Amino acid sequence: MERIARSWQLVKASWAVLRADKELLLFPVASGIASIAVVLVLFLGWVGTGGLDRLDGDGVGLVDLILIYVFYFITSSVVIFFNSALIGAANIRLDGGDPTLSDGFRIAFSHLPAILGWAAIAATVGLVLQALRERGGALGFVVSLVGGIAWGLITYLVLPILVVEGIGPVDAIKRSASLLRQTWGEQIVGNFSIGLVIGLAFIGVALAGGLLTAVLFSISVVLGALGAVVLVAGLIILALIGAALSGIFNIALYRYAAGKDSGDLFPEETLAGAFRAR
Repeated sequence: MERIARSWQLVKASWAVLRADKELLLFPVASGIASIAVVLVLFLGWVGTGGLDRLDGDGVGLVDLILIYVFYFITSSVVIFFNSALIGAANIRLDGGDPTLSDGFRIAFSHLPAILGWAAIAATVGLVLQALRERGGALGFVVSLVGGIAWGLITYLVLPILVVEGIGPVDAIKRSASLLRQTWGEQIVGNFSIGLVIGLAFIGVALAGGLLTAVLFSISVVLGALGAVVLVAGLIILALIGAALSGIFNIALYRYAAGKDSGDLFPEETLAGAFRAR
């Protein structure tokens, strides 16, 4: 309950920033559209290289492994790029400015080499953890789970560091680990989760909306179909809001760890409790 209460405080603070700059929501929208387009193009490219025929024959080969890595790298690059734009724009707001979409994109493009480098590292680690999970048996599953949690904590501040400090991805990883260690201690665990609050809201909306849609279908197919469309649209909007709130909090937490003020929206005691000793 304490974790939920703390997470709710962080959601409210991030929401206040999003209300002040509603255009920040467009970055996750653009990210989603671009990701869908990239996935479609990459899938068609895989099919064009005979991917379906290889699955029916000898299974996954070297070509497929290379394409899987390319898929991870490109999709990671797209998501990281738009998240960088969101974080850059939110940082301007926390500095007291009034950011625009072009400001966010300008910041992201100015750090494109570092973004691509970070995407390559993230894709590599992601594939290694996935391979351990799928082929390492019970031990591999445990190692991948623990490793994934540790990696997520160590690299939590990498993206705002890339955007604000303008250093390379390897130095950003070291800087992220150093800031977390200096601010919250040698052994830390997450004491918050914006995803937790959004997830609970997602489940609540899905259950209530699903029940209402079922009732509407019992009355009329047209009403039921309309209800289903509204439900799906609502869940998509909720997911986009969650992505925007996560990016806003990410930069606020970095500013706290780096000794920079985030204004009255993010009280220091709330940010200080974002992590706790293990």
